[in-house]
Amino acid sequence: MASRKQKRKQSSASSSDASREVSGGKQPASQAEQSKSRSKTIPRSILAVGAGLLLLLVGFSLVAADWYYALPSDTPLTYVGRNSCIECHQQQNQAWEGSDHDLAMDLATEETVLGTFDGAEIEHFGITSRMFRQDGKFMINTEGPDGLMQDFEIKYVFGVRPLQQYMVEIEPPTPGSAPGSIGRVQVLRVSWDTTKNQWFYLSPPDVNEKLSVDDPLHWTGRTQNWNHYCADCHSTDVHKNFDLATNTYHTTFSEIDVSCETCHGPGSAHVKLAKSHSLFWDRNLGYGLKTLKGDTKEAQINQVETCAACHSRREVICPTYQRGDNYYDQYSNELLAPHTYYCDGQIMEEDYVYGSFIQSKMFHKGIRCTDCHDPHTAKLKFEGNLLCTSCHQHPAGKYDTSAHHFHAIGSSGASCVECHMPETTYMEVDPRRDHSIRIPRPDLSVNLGTPNACTKCHLDKADLPREEHPEITRYDQWMTLARNGDEQVRAALAKVDQWALDAVDKWYGPTSKLPQEESFAYPLAHAWSNQPDAGEGLQKLVKNPNQPNIVRASAMMYLQNYLTEDSVKTALRYLTDESPQVRISAIDTLQEIRTLPRKLQGDVLDALMNRLTDKERAVRVQAAWALANQDPAALKLRGKSEAFQRALNERIEQLERDGDQPSSFLSLGVLYERLGDIAKAEQAYRTAIRIDPDFTGPRSNLVNLLEARQSQEERQMRQLAISGNRPAAEELAEVLQKRAGEIVRLQLEELSNIERDASLQPNFAPLQYQYGSALFLAGRKAHPELAAKLFNEAFNAYQKAKQLEPNSEQYAYMFALICQHLERWEQGEQAVEDLLKLNPNNPEFQTLQQQIKAKYSPNKEQQR
Repeated sequence: MASRKQKRKQSSASSSDASREVSGGKQPASQAEQSKSRSKTIPRSILAVGAGLLLLLVGFSLVAADWYYALPSDTPLTYVGRNSCIECHQQQNQAWEGSDHDLAMDLATEETVLGTFDGAEIEHFGITSRMFRQDGKFMINTEGPDGLMQDFEIKYVFGVRPLQQYMVEIEPPTPGSAPGSIGRVQVLRVSWDTTKNQWFYLSPPDVNEKLSVDDPLHWTGRTQNWNHYCADCHSTDVHKNFDLATNTYHTTFSEIDVSCETCHGPGSAHVKLAKSHSLFWDRNLGYGLKTLKGDTKEAQINQVETCAACHSRREVICPTYQRGDNYYDQYSNELLAPHTYYCDGQIMEEDYVYGSFIQSKMFHKGIRCTDCHDPHTAKLKFEGNLLCTSCHQHPAGKYDTSAHHFHAIGSSGASCVECHMPETTYMEVDPRRDHSIRIPRPDLSVNLGTPNACTKCHLDKADLPREEHPEITRYDQWMTLARNGDEQVRAALAKVDQWALDAVDKWYGPTSKLPQEESFAYPLAHAWSNQPDAGEGLQKLVKNPNQPNIVRASAMMYLQNYLTEDSVKTALRYLTDESPQVRISAIDTLQEIRTLPRKLQGDVLDALMNRLTDKERAVRVQAAWALANQDPAALKLRGKSEAFQRALNERIEQLERDGDQPSSFLSLGVLYERLGDIAKAEQAYRTAIRIDPDFTGPRSNLVNLLEARQSQEERQMRQLAISGNRPAAEELAEVLQKRAGEIVRLQLEELSNIERDASLQPNFAPLQYQYGSALFLAGRKAHPELAAKLFNEAFNAYQKAKQLEPNSEQYAYMFALICQHLERWEQGEQAVEDLLKLNPNNPEFQTLQQQIKAKYSPNKEQQR
C-alpha cells in the first residue's frame, strides 16, 4: 500500500498534467492572477439572494403602485342598477326580494294588484267609486278634477300591507320626453285594506266631510301628487323634472322600487373597484360606498341618517341628495311643534320615526336601525320581548319579569314595546310605534294631557261617550277629540290617567318626587300655550347638554317669542352649537335683527355672517335668508359679500328646484322682497298663483305689493295733474283704476281660499286668526252693508283664535282691536284686561285700555 505522502505526490502530479493539457501546454498563471480570477466569480447563493431581493422590490413596487393608484375623490358616481349588485351579493338580494322596500311601488299587474276590480263599489259622501277591468287594465270610475265622474286607468300600486294604494297618471308627459318619463301622477284615496280584504276611503286626518275638487286634499289635488310627495321615497334615483313653462312633469327613476342604491348610494365606483382585481379598495373612496357599518359614532350617524332621508318629516334643502351625503346638506328635520308632537315628544301626527328616535336614550347610546331591523328584509330581528332582551340581559331578568312590569307574563302589559313604544294608527289601518322609546308617564298625562301607554291599554275603565261616537275605537282617536275641546272625553280620560298614576306610584314610588327638570314637557307646554314666563325654562332646555338636540333646537325656536337681552345672548352663544338643528333655530330666533336690543345688533350681525360658511348647507341657506334684508354695504364691509351670495344662490336654487310647489314661489317672493327686488317678488307671487290657483297666501302678499305701488303712483298722478300734464295723469288714472280692480279680485279670491282652509281646520288658531284678518281687510273696502257683515265675521274668527290660544298676545290684541272697531265696549274692556294679564307693561296695550275705558265708562253711566 502506498504511503499517504506518495499519494499526495501522485495527486499533485496528476493535477499538474491536467493543467498542462487544458492550457495547451502553457505554464500555469501566477498566484496573484489566480486570486484575481477568483475575486470576479460571485457565489451562486449571493446571486440567488440578490435576485430574490430584486423580485421582492419589484413586487413591493407593484403592490405599492396598486395601493397608490386611486380614483379622484370627486369621481362622479352613477347608478348601475340592482343586477350589477346581484353578481356578488346574491344572499342580500334574496333577503330583499319580497320586502316592503321591494314592494314599495310597482306597475299595476295581475301579480301586484291585491284589490278586487270586479265591479266593486264604495260610497263616500255621495260619490260612488267603482273598480273594474277593461281590456286587461285595472280601472276606476270616480270623481275627476273637474267634479265629473270619469274612468281612470290604474297605472301603479303602492305597498302590500296593511294597505295598498293605487295611482293614476292624469296627465301624460309631453311628446319628446325622455324614454320612461312619467307625467303627473295622483294617488287615489280609495284604497285596499289587505288585512280585512275590503275597499275603504282614506280620509285626511280630522276631515270628516266631502272634499271639493279645488281642495288640495282632494285626490287630484296638490297633496296627493306622487311626483313631489311620494316618488322620492318609493323609488330609486328619482328625478322630478318639472317643466315650469308648461306646468308638466317628466319624472324618471332608475328603479321603480327601493333598491340597493337607494340606501347604499350610486354603485358605479364600487362596481369598478370590485372588478379591477386590485389587492386593495380605493384609498380615496374606500369601498366606493358610504360606511354604514362599524363601531364608530360616524358609522352610526351615517346609517341612521341614511334611513332618515326617507324616514323623517323634513324640508328638502337640495333635491340632488345621494345616500351617504350629509343629512343637513340635503334636508332640515322638523322640530317638535304642537301640531305634530305632544309636549313630551310623543308622536301626534306621523313623523316617520327619525324625529322620535333621536329623542331616545337608545340613539344616544349608539343604537342604530339595524340593531333591531334586518337591513334587507326590513323585518324585526327577533320576536316578542327578545327584541329588547337580546341587549338588555340584566342579572336575574331584571326587566322581563312581573317584578318589573307587574303584569301577567305573556299579557300585553308584559310586552316591552306595548309600554315603551305604544302604537298610533295612521292612514286608518296602519299602526306605527313611537320610536322615542320612553317610560310611561301618567303623571304628565294628569298635568299636561299627554297620552300614556297605561291608559291606552285600559280604555275599558273610561266612561267615554261611545254611543255618540260609534266609529271611534282607538285611544289616539279619543285623544284627538279631547285635544279638540271635547270636555266629556277629556274628563273621562283624565280619570283613567289618575288611576294609572296611582298604580305607578304604588309600584315604583311617588312620581311627584321626580323633578320637573327631568322632563322637557313642562317648558315646551308653557311655551306652546304662550305662558309669559316660559322664556326662562326654554333657555334652561337649550343649555342642557343632556337633552336631545331636537328638544334643544325646539326650545331655541320658541325662544324667539321671549326675546330679552339675556335670551338674545343665549341664542348668540348657540349659533356655534355642534348640532345643526340648534344652529338653524338660533338663526331663526335672531333673524329680525332690527327688533333686537340695539347694543347687541352688531354682534348678532357678525355672528350670522359667520354661519354663511357653515359646513352644513341647511345652516348656510338659513343664514342667507336671515341676512337678506340687511344693507349690502354692511356685508361688504365685513368681507362677507361673496359668502352671502353663494349661500343665497343655494337658497334660490333650492326653491326653484321645487318649482312645482306654489309654496316655493311664495317663499321666493318673500325672499326677493327682503332683498328689495320688488319686480322679482311680484313675478314669484304671480307664478305661485298660476301653478296652483287654489293655494292660499301669494295673493295677500301680491296685494300688499300692488297697494304700495298704488299709493306711490297715486301721488305721482296728483303731481302730474298739478304740473298741468293732464294726458299723462289721465293715462296713469286708467292704470290705477285697472289695478284697483285687480286688488279687489285678488282679495276676494284669497278670502275664499282662507275661508275654505279655516272651515277644514276649525281648531287651528293660526288659520282662524288669518281668516279674521282677511275678513277685516275685505270689510274695509266693501260697501257699508257688506262691510258690517264682514266685520262681524272677523270678530267671530278673532274670538275663536283667542279661545283656542288664550295666552297669545297677538290673538288677544287683535280681538281687543276688533271689539274697539265694532264699539263692543264691554267685550273690549274684558279683552284688554286679558291682554294686560299677559303683558302688563306693554305701553301699546295700556293705551288701548285707556281708549276703550274712555268710550265704555260714559256708556255705563248712560245705562244707569
